[in-house]
Amino acid sequence: MAVAFTPSARPTVGVEWELALVDRTTRDLVNAAGDVLARVADGGGRTSGRVTGELLRNTVELVSGICENADEAAEDLGLTLAAVRAAADPLGVELACSGTHPFGQWSPEQLADGERYAELIERTQWWGRQMLIWGLHVHVGLDSADKVFPVLGALLHKAPHLQALTASSPLWTGVDTGYASNRAMMFQQLPTAGLPFAFERWSEYEGFVDDQLRTGVIDGIADVRWDIRPAPHLGTIEVRVCDGVPTLAELRAVTALVHCLVVDLDRRLVAGERLPSMPPWHVQENKWRAARYGLEAEVVLDAAGRERLVTDDLADLLEDLQPVARDLGCTDALAAVEDIPRTGASYQRQRAVAEAAGGDLVAVVDALVDELRAGAPLPAAGSRSPGRR
Repeated sequence: MAVAFTPSARPTVGVEWELALVDRTTRDLVNAAGDVLARVADGGGRTSGRVTGELLRNTVELVSGICENADEAAEDLGLTLAAVRAAADPLGVELACSGTHPFGQWSPEQLADGERYAELIERTQWWGRQMLIWGLHVHVGLDSADKVFPVLGALLHKAPHLQALTASSPLWTGVDTGYASNRAMMFQQLPTAGLPFAFERWSEYEGFVDDQLRTGVIDGIADVRWDIRPAPHLGTIEVRVCDGVPTLAELRAVTALVHCLVVDLDRRLVAGERLPSMPPWHVQENKWRAARYGLEAEVVLDAAGRERLVTDDLADLLEDLQPVARDLGCTDALAAVEDIPRTGASYQRQRAVAEAAGGDLVAVVDALVDELRAGAPLPAAGSRSPGRR
């Protein structure tokens, strides 16, 4: 089966940001997406097509336009976020973002209307009902389908870095899982989710898609839910490794890192360099280590089995990407990646709040709500927001 790839003339960037809707008083998840989306639509203007529903009625997704760099994407999403907040506030609904809700529980009423969603839950059963998860997806344009899988394969070397930086799902249904990113472990249980196959050529991917369609594994390309995947209709490679990030500041930094990584690999490929690859067992182990230990993970660097603390490797990576960042106009945004280990990743901040609050997980949601409003990480206070209504 031929899968058409629509080339991107420039290495543009786009972002999809999933947000949870929570009750202002209880801080539990609230199934208000329909009402929020209706109020956003009534507002008209620039938000048309920029805010969508998702699998669950407690979720909305903010979608940026096609942007030149991370600063532009963050500014774009900030304006959309303001429109969504204006729609949610009168409904008594707050916005928060993390890979999981600290104490939320599944119920059938959360499922959005639609035959596709109902079929997914019917097929996947218990695992499908665990998908109370939120993520950040970053698209970067490529000008040829032939580049997709060489770049994708090389990106897998840096997937644990992205996962560790954005890990924000230590808590699951009221329990500390011991993982920095429980979302990463949960999501890969769905059919066609998890790590991608290591194809070398686009034609191999087309053969895979044909097989999956003929055997009924998927109904369309969108059902391939890999951590990193092609988005053929957009002409992009889509990085879906990241947990949901709680603030625009972190979104901006991570978007810059993904953008620079893809553009750097693209340039190296054009220059005739053979991009690095790594045995899939090391890739799989790195995913587990980053999910389990976050910024304290030691990652496998190459086929020889050399290892290094992920934050040490990240520091060198940011230095190596400086020339690309200058060309893309995102030097400051890329430099802001260093702020995440310095202030603590979200999983660390959430645990600090929970500890300071004597295990009160409502306080953790308070902190997530406050951070999203502030646009940047806040010191762990372990107490409820003074302005909470």
